[in-house]
Amino acid sequence: MGTTTHLMTAEELILLPRGQHRYELVKGELLTMSPTKRKHGRIVANLTIRLGHYVLTHKLGAMYAAETGFKLASNPDTVLAPDIAFIRGSVDDSSESYGEGAPDLVVEVQSPNDRKAKVEEKAARWLALGASMVWLIDPKRRTVEIHLSNDEPQILTEDDELTGGDLIPGFSVRVSEIFSY
Repeated sequence: MGTTTHLMTAEELILLPRGQHRYELVKGELLTMSPTKRKHGRIVANLTIRLGHYVLTHKLGAMYAAETGFKLASNPDTVLAPDIAFIRGSVDDSSESYGEGAPDLVVEVQSPNDRKAKVEEKAARWLALGASMVWLIDPKRRTVEIHLSNDEPQILTEDDELTGGDLIPGFSVRVSEIFSY
């Protein structure tokens, strides 16, 4: 006799209690994550403040903070929540459900327990599901790895300037500022 696995839907995911865990859904399978640590949160805040201010000042689109879910696929459902997200242009946020489709920019900060292969797989998943650009931030190495769909990743160190390229024209921040504590 075989076992049956219940695949969760985005509608079921949104009803889960908030608190001690964060959740994502990949092809109907629930992923449970612990809350991030302070260093992780500080890095997300440092970049969110700088990028968010630029995006709002120049009216380029909408910014989303950690735990904002984006429904990327259906039947089975995939809902991912990047550390930071940006969608260019006008956005209708009137719905109480997850955003449909991938944001234009996804920022993921690597946690101490994340394996490099897992993080790169996540970047590839975001790009395959419609993101234009993914920034992977590695606090341990103090680097930012830029992923675009048809290019090799570009690695920036603390001496480099991170820019928004064609996606967020004119935005730049020194990589070292992202890691300032």
